[in-house]
Formats: sequence, structure tokens, C-alpha cells
Amino acid sequence: MHAAMTPGRARTMALVVAGAFFMEFLDGTIIATALPAMARDFGQPVVALSIGISAYLLALAVFIPVSGWVADRYGTRDVFTAAIVVFTGASMLCGLCSGLWTFVAARLLQGLGGAMMVPVGRLAVLRVTEKSALVGAIALLTWPALAAPVLGPPVGGFITTYASWRWIFLLNVPLGVAAIALSWALMPNLREDIRRKFDRIGFVLSGLSLSLIMEGMELVSDDAVGWLAAVVLVAGLALGVVAVRHLLRTPQPLLDLQVMQVPTFAVTVTGGTVFRVTIGTVPFLLPLLFQVGFGLDAFHAGMLVLSTFLGNIGMKPFTTWVMRRWGFRTSGIANGIAAALTMAVCAFLTPATPLPLLLVVLFISGLTRSMQFTVLNTLGFVDVPRPRMSGASTLASVAQQMSIGMGVALGAAVLHLVTLRHGGPPMLADFHVVFALMAVLMLAGLPFFFRLPREAGAEVSGHRPA
Repeated sequence: MHAAMTPGRARTMALVVAGAFFMEFLDGTIIATALPAMARDFGQPVVALSIGISAYLLALAVFIPVSGWVADRYGTRDVFTAAIVVFTGASMLCGLCSGLWTFVAARLLQGLGGAMMVPVGRLAVLRVTEKSALVGAIALLTWPALAAPVLGPPVGGFITTYASWRWIFLLNVPLGVAAIALSWALMPNLREDIRRKFDRIGFVLSGLSLSLIMEGMELVSDDAVGWLAAVVLVAGLALGVVAVRHLLRTPQPLLDLQVMQVPTFAVTVTGGTVFRVTIGTVPFLLPLLFQVGFGLDAFHAGMLVLSTFLGNIGMKPFTTWVMRRWGFRTSGIANGIAAALTMAVCAFLTPATPLPLLLVVLFISGLTRSMQFTVLNTLGFVDVPRPRMSGASTLASVAQQMSIGMGVALGAAVLHLVTLRHGGPPMLADFHVVFALMAVLMLAGLPFFFRLPREAGAEVSGHRPA
């Protein structure tokens, strides 16, 4: 069902949804720099607090697949606002916790709210936005995923240093209340007329598979449990194969894999996942490079990383023009090459690199990162029929969330494997090797774009091939 909405109202709704997205994405990374302070308050070793991050990502992995079915049954506005209520309430509980396991329980609840927020919010925006305005709407929904991983660590460090780690979560409360009020006022309660049966088997198989894969990636970098990482990864992939077979055969699957038959959507899930995973290593690797390799403190390392965020913002006014001028196919290929080159240049950075040059490299990296995310997120929905939009939004959210989690895990795992050459802590040369490997891996996602026709998505981009 499509609800008519004026362009201005649709844009305002997209801004509200983007703000909610920012809260969700930020809470996935912001506590990283607060873990030592939290460990002291809980009376736990700092390594034990990593479960707070894992629990959040676990809840996202398990419950994102069910979000499309819930939205179709109960309506986008009701589910989206309920998700913000759960997320906001869980944030308050996180800020008030006095022990590790109550904190973990609150983080699981917070992840449940976040799992419903992102795909349902995107679905609501897609259903009320005309194709001619899709690029601008998707650009608004893209910036939280770009900004949050970069802003999270320095913002978390600042709040922890000058206030208390508890305010990291408590600040979500007034923001959440505002988002609830605006969402209820602006968002239509769109739902499907035909109710689908809930796919319990698909829910269990997909949830277990995604959880095991994410946990296995995290375990790869741990020497003590290297064998366990392999077992968990193999089990997760095996369950994934079983889940895919089930989803393709059942009449009303939890995840609509048939939407992968749409070429433009398939490119964003396949090649797009390769790009998101590799670019997702940057917020993890750059702060470590500057602290371990350059010898900077956490604050100055975080300030350097903010240069990529400025590139993200700086690219936004030009994304529509670029796609109209060159189209999705050419923009994706050319910008993908540029993004890989900036990743490769990071393999040559040293403490002797002039600061202006370093800032330019990071800024250009942010430009290419922002452009590619917008290309991928917009291209994915240009040809998806409205009746399949719910399934496409859910599947895209699963791919995106897994990419973000796996990006950090991949960066940690590859850095760990590279340091095995000398058996000590990471050195500058190790970071150079990792950045070079990530640049090569990023290029592996480009062949998917070559399969697209030059006119792909022209109705949305406005590009007219010669």
C-alpha cells in the first residue's frame, strides 16, 4: 500500500527516521572507549565488558529478520515508534545498571529495539517517497551508518572523561522521546493487506546462523580459542545453507530471497557487502594505526579520524549530481576504485607524513565512502516492486548490519594474523600490510557492478546514457 505524502513531509519524516538510525548505530560503537570506566564500576576485568558489545550485535542479528513480518502485520508507524520506546527504555536501564549481567540484559533489550528500528524506518520512507526523490531520501538515511562508527569512539571518550559513561545511554532518553512524538505525528501506519504466516523455522535457522557467524568472526582474533572460532564459523555457515534452502522452498519465508532476482538489488547485497565489510574495518584500524603505529593519544587519534567524517558530510550535496551525470553503474565502478586507492594510500602513512597530506587522504577517503554508500543504498531499491519492498528492506538491513559487525571483526582478525609473523604486538608495518590487503579485497566487489546495464536505475538517477 502506498500513502500519498507531500515531498516536504516525506523529507521531514526521513530526517526523523535518520535521527533514530543515528541513535541505533552510535550505540553499537560508542561504548568502546568507555569500557575501562565501566569495568571499574562493575568490578569486572575490562575484557569481560566486551560482552556488552556482543550482546547488542547478537540481538540485532537475531531480530532484524523478523522486522519485515512484524511491520507488515502491525503497521510501520506502530512498530517503529514501539521500537524507539523499547530502545529508549533499554538505554535508560543501561545507564542505571550497577552490575555486568543486568547491563548485558539491558543491551539485549536495546538491540531488540534497534533491530526493529532500522528496517522498519527505511521501509516507511521507501513506501512514501516517489522514485524521483529517492536519491535524496536514501542519502539522508545513509549518513547515520557513515557518521556513527567514526563519531562513536571520540564522543564516548569525551563523555566518559568529562562526565560519566552513564550519560552515553541516558542522553538517548530525551532524543528518544522527541523521536517518538515526531514519528507518531508524521509517519503513516502502512501495512500489508495480506497477512503472512510467521516462519518459525526460518526465524530459528537464520537467527542461529547469523549469530554463530558473527561470534565466530569475533573469536578469530583470540589465540586461546582459535579452534573454537573455526568450529563456530563452520557451524554458522552450515546452518546458513540450511536456512537458505528453507527460505527458498517455503511459501511464506521470513526473509524474501526471491528479491535477489532483481539485478540492481542483488548487486547491492553481493558487491555491496564486500565494500561495506572492507570499509567497515577503517573505524577500527585507523585509531589503532594512529595510537599504536604513530604513538598518539586516544584524543588526538580520534580527532584525526574525524577528517573522514568531514568527507562524509562534504560529499552529500554532490551525490545527486554525480549520479545524474554518470549513472549508478559508472559512479559505482569509478568511486569504488577511488575508495580502494585511498585505502591503499593508508598503507604508506607514517608518523613523518605531513599533517596536511594526512588530512587530505582521510578527507578523500570519507568522500568516497559516503558516495559509495549512497550509490549502493539507493540502487538497491530502484527496481524493487512495492509489494516486495518489505522483504527487500529487511534483507538489506540484515546484510548491512552483518557487514558492520564483520568489518570490525575482519580488521581485528587480519591484524592478528599479520602480527603472527613476529609474535609481538602490532607494529607500523603490520598496519601497512592490513590496509593493502583491505584495498585488494575492496576491489573484489567491483565486478558485480560491471554486470549492470549502463541505464540501470536511470528513472531514479536521472542519468541518460549517450
